[in-house]
This record gives sequence, C-alpha cells and structure tokens, in this order.
Amino acid sequence: MTYIARTIGVTKLYKGTEAVSDVSMNIRQGEIYGLLGHNGAGKTTLMKMLTNLIKPTFGEIELFGEKLTPRSYEVLKRMGSVINSPVFYDDLSGRENLELHCDYMGFPDKRVIGARMEQAGLQDTGRKPVREFSLGMRQRLGIARALITTPELLILDEPINGLDPSGIKELRVLLKRLSAEYRITLLVSSHILGEIEQIADTVGVLRQGRLIEEVSMDHIREQFNEYVELRTFDVRKAAYVFAHHLGLTNYKLVDEQTVRVYDSGTNPSELIKALVRHDVAIESVFKRAHSLEEYFMNLMKGGEGDVV
Repeated sequence: MTYIARTIGVTKLYKGTEAVSDVSMNIRQGEIYGLLGHNGAGKTTLMKMLTNLIKPTFGEIELFGEKLTPRSYEVLKRMGSVINSPVFYDDLSGRENLELHCDYMGFPDKRVIGARMEQAGLQDTGRKPVREFSLGMRQRLGIARALITTPELLILDEPINGLDPSGIKELRVLLKRLSAEYRITLLVSSHILGEIEQIADTVGVLRQGRLIEEVSMDHIREQFNEYVELRTFDVRKAAYVFAHHLGLTNYKLVDEQTVRVYDSGTNPSELIKALVRHDVAIESVFKRAHSLEEYFMNLMKGGEGDVV
C-alpha cells in the first residue's frame, strides 16, 4: 500500500500544553482523507506541521516516502494547500492574482493559469476584481492557486466554512472531480460531519488533539445494517423467545426495556406474533438503521464508536 503522507507519533506542545498528541495518521495515494473534529481539536495545527509551517515537538512526518525536515524544500513543491482563509489582492482579478503567485513562486509556465481556473470553475470571471467575488468564489480561487504547480497532494483546512448551501455543493463537486479526474490526493478538514461523509474515502477523527479513529468509509457503511428495535418490560423473556422459539442469534439487550435484533431479513410482524404467543407485553417496535452521525458523534464526544 502506497502512503503519500504519514505522521508517526506526532506531538505539538505550546507552553507545555499538547495541541496535538501522539498522532499517527496514514493517507493513501489517490484518496480523499477527511479529518473530522470539533473546532480546537488540533486539525489546523496538524495541517501546518504537514506543510512545514510549524515543526512537531516530537514524532516524525513522511511525505512521498521521505522524512520531512526543516530543509525539505523540494518535497513541498509537490504539495498545495489552503490553510485558514485565503488572502488575495482584492483590486486585481483572479487571473492577475494567479499571475503574481506564479511570479513569486518562480513558476514560469503561466499557461496553466487558464486550466487551473477552469478546474476551479472560475473560467468566466474575466477581469472581475476579487473584492466582488463571493466567499465560495474566493475559496475556489484559493484552490486554483494551490493547484498552480500541479500538486500530488492538496491540503484544505475547513474549505466549506462560511459557504452557503450552493457554494458547499459546488465545492463538493470540485473536490470529487480533482480526486476522480486528476488523481490528486486530498486531505480535507472539517467539523461538519455530513460534508466529510459525502466526499471522504477515509476518515480520521481528531478529539482534543488525539486521533481516536482512522477508518475507511466503506468499512463503516458495511456495519450500518438495519435492525429491529423492540421495547418491552421483560427483555430477558423476549430474548429467550428469540433464541429458543425463533432461532435468532444476532440480538442485543440494550437496556432494561430495549432489545435489538440484527438478524438479516427479520420481519417485525413475526417477532410480534411470537412474543404475543408467549405472553410478552410489547410497548413498541421500530425498524431502524444505524446513523453515521450517531457513530461519529459518539466518537467525538468520547464514546467507543461501537455501532452495535
């Protein structure tokens, strides 16, 4: 398996306080890695260390198979990033801002500017000054600027912050396109679960500076099977009926009044008939599915993330 970026036990101390603590993260080539965490969880600090803007107190970082050091100038040319809000010359057009970026980056081929603006959906902005850009357009211009050098890894810190629903949708389409069509690896942070869920191949959950989960979305989705939840005042007798009269094995006593049945193809009406036949009083029966939000919010609040 090829990892384009890795952190090995990375810790960052500020005045004796750990902003990031013992984080070991693995980003595979070609994927969209979603870094999920509340504001203040350490996402920006971790991204700044990956881009060499700040140095870890302990631990190591590998980019493209090479150890990141204070002198790792060449490896950083293979990356693009938008960390915090992108800043531009507001009186200049988007194209003029990108031309200036090429100049101070020492990147001579300004022919790529048109292609990058098109990738970011800004090809029709003409000479419109950036001060007239919407927040979503400014975010896309920041991404276009990060794409100038054709990076293999693109790091975006909270790119949907402040965007309206239309802007969020446009940005989501753009990120998926960069991954699918241009094979760019993306590391995208957010505190908004729904957006990470829709774009990410792998999710890392950061809580209070610690990476508490790193898991593929495919693996998570496989666990979110439908189940039948039944409430009764006699859950143990209900469980006995399930096991000895219906032959069910995949069920769980959630609390003193709730039992869940996970056996595939379970018909709620058959459960009800069997329980009534054996004098088990039923308060309610629901057919439900596990929520991805429930799973991740449990992790972010300090639970174990157990979906069963």
